[in-house]
Amino acid sequence: MSTEIAVSRLPADFERWDELLTLIMRAFAYMDGVIDPPSSAHRLSVDGLREKAGTETGFLAMQDNQIVGCIFAAEHAQHFYVGKLAVEPGFQGRKIGRELMRAAEALARAAGKPVLELQARVELTGNQAAFSRLGFVETERTAHAGYNRPTSVTMRKTLS
Repeated sequence: MSTEIAVSRLPADFERWDELLTLIMRAFAYMDGVIDPPSSAHRLSVDGLREKAGTETGFLAMQDNQIVGCIFAAEHAQHFYVGKLAVEPGFQGRKIGRELMRAAEALARAAGKPVLELQARVELTGNQAAFSRLGFVETERTAHAGYNRPTSVTMRKTLS
């Protein structure tokens, strides 16, 4: 059994949507009861992921034949928005998230987009710190619909 992690684009013929959804749900589970409103991951479905992959670029981190991480990047006029960065809990701390983010950075550079943007929840200060270590800086705080307080932190990274 190999210990090497390989990151690649989500293949056009990908059919393992159930596994990918399960990975995202496991990776985001620690947020339950911590963030308000609850994570949008709870609204994901197999069909929703398939649709997401049709409008965004997805990347997978694989070890042997196991999906151990993912990220999605949506192209906007001046930047790429990255989301649903997920790493299998037992694989966290192995720099898999960093490698997935590098794949998104390479995509943005190839498309001539100088910036990556993401959002982290206000309560998840550890995530904000991790993104800061990757070169992201806070640019604003916004509120989800129906909230009169900031619920999300927008962070951007200018690519060199």
